[in-house]
Amino acid sequence: MEAQDNIFLFVPNLIGYARIVLALVAFVFMTTNYIIATWCYVLSAFLDVFDGYFARKLNQGTKFGAMLDQLTDRCGTTGLLVTLAYLYPSYMFFFQVSIAIDISCHWIYLHSSTLQGKTSHKFIDMSENPIMHRYYSDRKVLFFMCAGNEGFFASLYLLYFTEGPLLFGISILKVICLLSFPVMLVKTGISLLHGFVASLNLATIDLKEREEAKAKSQ
Repeated sequence: MEAQDNIFLFVPNLIGYARIVLALVAFVFMTTNYIIATWCYVLSAFLDVFDGYFARKLNQGTKFGAMLDQLTDRCGTTGLLVTLAYLYPSYMFFFQVSIAIDISCHWIYLHSSTLQGKTSHKFIDMSENPIMHRYYSDRKVLFFMCAGNEGFFASLYLLYFTEGPLLFGISILKVICLLSFPVMLVKTGISLLHGFVASLNLATIDLKEREEAKAKSQ
C-alpha cells in the first residue's frame, strides 16, 4: 500500500492515537494525581475537535477514523465514570447506568446506521426532526452538549480532591457542576432516543429480511 493510501497514518487517525495515549495516562493517575489526570483527560477530549477538522480539511475522513473516534470517546468517558464510581461509592449505580446507556445506545445506533445504509424511506431519520437536525448539523450545539456532559463528570471528579478557585467565596467547580448537570441529563436523554430509534430501525431490517426469506422459500 502506498504511503498516501495508508489510512492508519492519516493525520486525524494520528491525533486519535495521541488521544488514546493521553487517556491511558489519565487512567493511571486518576486516583493518585488528579492534576496530571485532569490535564491528560481534558487534552484528550479537546483533541476530538481537531481530528474532525483535519478529516474534513485534508479529505481524510475514513470509516476506521470514525470508529476510532467513537471508541476513544466511549472508552475515555467510561474510564472516568469507573473512577467516579470508586470515589463516590454511594452513587455507583448512577455511574453504572450512565456507562450502560452511553455504550449501548451509541453502539446500536452506529451499528444500525451501518446496516440500513439509508436505502429505505421506512427508516426513522432523527435528523429530520428540527431539534435533532440542529443537534446534528450545528457543530457549536454538538460541542456545547459534549462539553457540558464532560464538564459535569470532570468537575465532579475534581471536587473530590479540591474545591478549586473561588469567586465571591463560591467554588467555581461547584458552579460548573451544577450548570452542566442539566446538560448531562439532556445528552443522556438524546442517547436513549438514539437507542430507541436504532432499535426500531433494526426491527425494520429484521422484518424486511424475514419477508425476503419467506419469498425465497415459496
